[in-house]
Amino acid sequence: MDDVFRRDGGGGGRPHARNVLGGVLLPCSVAPLTGFFRDGCCNTDAQDHGLHVVCAEVSAEFLAFSQAVGNDLSTPRPEYGFAGLRPGDRWCLCAARWEEARRAGVAPPVLLEATHEAALRVTTLAHLEAHAIGRD
Repeated sequence: MDDVFRRDGGGGGRPHARNVLGGVLLPCSVAPLTGFFRDGCCNTDAQDHGLHVVCAEVSAEFLAFSQAVGNDLSTPRPEYGFAGLRPGDRWCLCAARWEEARRAGVAPPVLLEATHEAALRVTTLAHLEAHAIGRD
């Protein structure tokens, strides 16, 4: 089994998650509630084909970019329990979308401690660190 998807052996069956810095994965957001599992963390497993693993603080520029490339994260979708994101909200983004935004010059800042190590399959630690919240 892929190392980033190893199990912790507990009854919940959630991945034993590590962040991109090698530490324990911290929560990203509970308001709004984010994550592939809607557990507040950027956890992942083999079912998460979008790799929702980058904990980002979304900006207006990123939200406009995401909408322009086909993923509207701003519009509320009550049928899915989704209130829509506003600038400043934290959200577990797909690693490929974050990398696409980085290349376009609109990558939102990331919380490294809450970004799953699987993000390193799509982008580099250096790119993430260059956009890290609270780092110069």
